[in-house]
Amino acid sequence: MAVLRRSPFFIRGLSRLSRPRLFHTAQRRAAEVTIGIRREDPERIWERRCPLTPDAVYRLVSELDVQVLIQDCERRVWRTSDYVKAGAKVHETLEPAHIVLGIKETPLNELLTSPVPAPSPTLGSSGQLPRIHLMFSHTIKGQLYNMELLSKFLSQSNSSGGIGYNESLPWLIDYELLLNKDGKRAVSFGWYAGVAGTLEALNALAHTHLELGVASPLLYTPRPHTYPDLRSILSVLKDCVFGRIQSDGFPGSVGPLVIGITGKGRVTEGVLYVLNQLPNVEHVSVDKLRGLVLDSATDMRKVYVVHALPEEYLVRRDGGKYSRDDYYAHPDAYESQFHSRVAPYLSLLLNGVGWSPGFPRLMTNAQLRETLEIAQSMGARGKGRFACVGDISCDVEGGLEFLPHHSTLSEPFFKARPDGLPAHLPSVTVMAVDILPSALPLEASQHFSGALMPYLTALVDARRVLLGGKSRAGADAAEKMDALMRAVVARDGALTGPFKWLEGPLGTWKQSLERDLPSSGAGVVPRKRVLMLGSGMVAGPAVDEICKRPDVWLVVASNALEEATRLTNAHVNATSVLLDIGDRDGVERLIGEADVVISLLPAPLHPPIADLCIQRRKHLVTASYISPAMRSLHERALDAGVLLLNEIGLDPGIDHCSALSLIASLREQKKDIVSFTSFCGGLPAPEHAEGIPLGYKFSWSPKGVLTALLNDARFKLNDKIHYLQHDELLTRYFPDVPLSSVLKFEGIPNRDSLSYANVYGLHSPQKLRTLLRGTLRYPGFCRLMGMFKAIGLFESQVPIQISDWSSLARRALEHRLGTLVMDDAASIRSAFADLIPDASDRETLLEALHWLSLVPPAVVSHVSDTAQGVSGPLPPLPARGTAPIDLFAALLAHKLRFRPAERDLVVLSHEVVTRPALAASGADEEVHTSSLITYGTEHASAMARCVGLPVAFAALQVLDGKVGARGVQGPTEREVYLHVLGRLEEAGLGMKESVYRRNGGNIEETLAQHIDIGPRAY
Repeated sequence: MAVLRRSPFFIRGLSRLSRPRLFHTAQRRAAEVTIGIRREDPERIWERRCPLTPDAVYRLVSELDVQVLIQDCERRVWRTSDYVKAGAKVHETLEPAHIVLGIKETPLNELLTSPVPAPSPTLGSSGQLPRIHLMFSHTIKGQLYNMELLSKFLSQSNSSGGIGYNESLPWLIDYELLLNKDGKRAVSFGWYAGVAGTLEALNALAHTHLELGVASPLLYTPRPHTYPDLRSILSVLKDCVFGRIQSDGFPGSVGPLVIGITGKGRVTEGVLYVLNQLPNVEHVSVDKLRGLVLDSATDMRKVYVVHALPEEYLVRRDGGKYSRDDYYAHPDAYESQFHSRVAPYLSLLLNGVGWSPGFPRLMTNAQLRETLEIAQSMGARGKGRFACVGDISCDVEGGLEFLPHHSTLSEPFFKARPDGLPAHLPSVTVMAVDILPSALPLEASQHFSGALMPYLTALVDARRVLLGGKSRAGADAAEKMDALMRAVVARDGALTGPFKWLEGPLGTWKQSLERDLPSSGAGVVPRKRVLMLGSGMVAGPAVDEICKRPDVWLVVASNALEEATRLTNAHVNATSVLLDIGDRDGVERLIGEADVVISLLPAPLHPPIADLCIQRRKHLVTASYISPAMRSLHERALDAGVLLLNEIGLDPGIDHCSALSLIASLREQKKDIVSFTSFCGGLPAPEHAEGIPLGYKFSWSPKGVLTALLNDARFKLNDKIHYLQHDELLTRYFPDVPLSSVLKFEGIPNRDSLSYANVYGLHSPQKLRTLLRGTLRYPGFCRLMGMFKAIGLFESQVPIQISDWSSLARRALEHRLGTLVMDDAASIRSAFADLIPDASDRETLLEALHWLSLVPPAVVSHVSDTAQGVSGPLPPLPARGTAPIDLFAALLAHKLRFRPAERDLVVLSHEVVTRPALAASGADEEVHTSSLITYGTEHASAMARCVGLPVAFAALQVLDGKVGARGVQGPTEREVYLHVLGRLEEAGLGMKESVYRRNGGNIEETLAQHIDIGPRAY
């Protein structure tokens, strides 16, 4: 292969094994550009690679008139004398270098940040240029442990999150960002990781066989770092290892030797290169594995290799087949069956497939147990099956959940035994060295140097032209420079556009210094612990905000570990754990280890969590309404000195804080409050609400949205108290809530508004003309949702079993009517007519149900152009009987979810009507409004920000001991609501206030005109 070719200079003597070549050293002109080659960090004892070979240095010096300086290093794969013979000069500090090259990040005490004198006077009076550093900096993912390194490239203001420029500071170019014209990484070591990983894993397998009492030919596998080059390694592997297997056979007690491979990238190409060099390898398919292992006639003189591709082990949860495009669009719809189809029959797994949160793991801890159980069930032929894994991808707790940490070249393998693995099952030997290419420093450096040189020569040419010299660039120099510019992380003392977000991690690092906190290689050592229960739709902004505090350690506990891991992966001071909320001991242990607990669980689960918090004397913060069960804990919480802070999300939450602030301000102005009206809603942005049922998408729990519509409501409007039972809530709504001249809304009364007279410090309800809190939706929501409720989709007590999603509406109808409904279009339509007598409403309902895949297509007489929602995969059906409301919520979560690039909208508006204190009832009145309108961003939904951020702000305030209240509370303390509002203002979520003289047409008056009209009931 091309990667193993030696250049002419190498063949003629640059190898340590041959006589050094005497390079031609003809006199050359004074160099215009100087390159420096760093020694790698002395602490990295296995790092022997170098970014440029002596051959490349010779070309730079002799052909491109570049001066090359190099730091002396006795550990480097080539001797310093080889570089000197190629034309380089030894320099201790590289101080004159314009361009500085290394592999890994530069040690802080060796980083050159001062500008370099330019050898040309054409730059003006200063005659100085910023240096350019090229390296794998390990900063571009926000790694806290390297923010100090990144700060060295930034002006003082930028390193702490401000704005400033300093053209004398160096540039940072990260190799990881350097992409070729195909969008693939231009310089990387993946192929060599695959080669070295195969060798190290074979060594680990040999050790595992020894533990099983078997000495196999794999004992003679060469470890890559102990040989001078890959050619000699492959020679030994072929002759001494696999040659013995070919002639003598593999030991039958652990044979046949079956090696499994995953992945399709450069890592996997490296693995296959090694195995395909061998004389006795036979490639087999996944479906042949079980027979191969169990067949006593299997040839033990062969090594069997199976390259398992995604389509062979990934399946849709609903039973559908794998499709690559569908998989990347809907990874949550898939699961891996690698553990049953492939893993039990392998002697060794070489994992080269990457993993990202949100995608199914190749194998979970639970699936590892199943694999080992299957292997044991095979009797003697199961001995040594799945005993060893070479995880070349090195994703800790990633694709292989049972990988707990990396290993090193000094200790390349270890035993992995995840929690819960039964005692009768064996541990798994794991090789997971994270610097595998360093084990092949010669070939890896040659490949890297060859890939880097076109970009480096373009950079040299650009610097030469800047100095007033003539260009010597090739035809593709402009393309290479464009790629280099896209790989710039910092220049002129500032972060480049794509990396402005690193100001956040920089700020966190800066705070750790200002707080004089100790730091470690992984970042800041925290002092306080926050436990977050739940990882749903609104958790992300809360996690991000809490993790801005380097003195805080956050644990996100969830029954959806992949979801929780996706939230915590970007933060060094956060971790995720799998938690079954029914595991009381596990929940209590986590609560006991925390200082403050945040519960983002469904509201009914808050009281038992609060009970445990009282027992362990831990404060609790939730975004949910105070339920009777929660309120009953007040006295116990007071006695324990515990704060149970609730209603600190959006609604309830921001609405309370902003209302309390506005009312307090009006009191200070000596104004009497006559009317208080408040509406809040989370909605799709208008452009994303068109053509979908309900005009609605879910940015928080669908079950929460549905159950909120099962509450009774009580409010006062225009001196009349109204009481609506839950059956009336969707039929006696407000068809017009005039908050905007552009957007149209309808409103739903929200629970018991009259109770907030006391909460908000208003007069008693008898002295108020209006007291109303409501929920906003787009027009049409209430009528359609009322019909969904009428046909039984809100039933929560009686479980039903469905064979497919299109039978859900029919099964709900059966329960609602108390009679069997036949599964044909005429019978189903007739059943709908019994509950929805109006033909027009019924067609609207059927079309919506068809869009949602809840009725068969034959039931619908006409399908509009907006019915595209019926296409596409559906979520898996539950295995057992489930209440219709839970089934409906699950399908709504899938069909009415926000798609990528779609945004949501939050609208919150208070209207307070006042008159001067002690004024007569006919006095002039003022209308005071306070409103928030915000859209989702590419990083988070508006709902997630408006719920998650107040929770985080309040939790941190409690954590810091700045909230004195105890017992069951809402955000009614001035210290809480003013703090939360101030932090929201900083986050761009401040309330906007206005005032005008009342002259008709305000919200209160419009609502009063419609409340008694009420649409038809069902």
